[in-house]
Amino acid sequence: MAESRTTKNGVDPIESALENGSEAVRDGLEKAAQAYEQAFAFSKENAEAVLKSANLAGKGIEAINSEAFAYSRQSVQESVAATKAMLGSKSVQELFELQSDYVKSAFQAYLGEMNKVRELALTTAKDAAEPLQARFTAFTDLVQTRPV
Repeated sequence: MAESRTTKNGVDPIESALENGSEAVRDGLEKAAQAYEQAFAFSKENAEAVLKSANLAGKGIEAINSEAFAYSRQSVQESVAATKAMLGSKSVQELFELQSDYVKSAFQAYLGEMNKVRELALTTAKDAAEPLQARFTAFTDLVQTRPV
């Protein structure tokens, strides 16, 4: 008759080791599956944030382009009107006055336009960075709460 090995609890040590090993493997696989799901979800959220950021940046650039086009159109119209007025001047003095007035107004319009574009660019950058900043914050929170 074969000799049976048992411990004080009446359990075969090999059977106990196999059971503990199986349980450890099962727990490890479950933890790995959870980590994979979490990483996949996190990556998906990152991709969505990048897409949202790109869309916001695109809309901002579109707004800047529209503003630049409108300014260019207005500038050309004002330039044509000023040129007609200068060509119709009755004296050299009147010509210089018209030219001086036009240069002043064109420069003021240019400065105003640059301020508008600057504000649009800052707003676009802020809006486009917001989704990415949120993902960075989520990542730092995840890293800080993860056990070592």
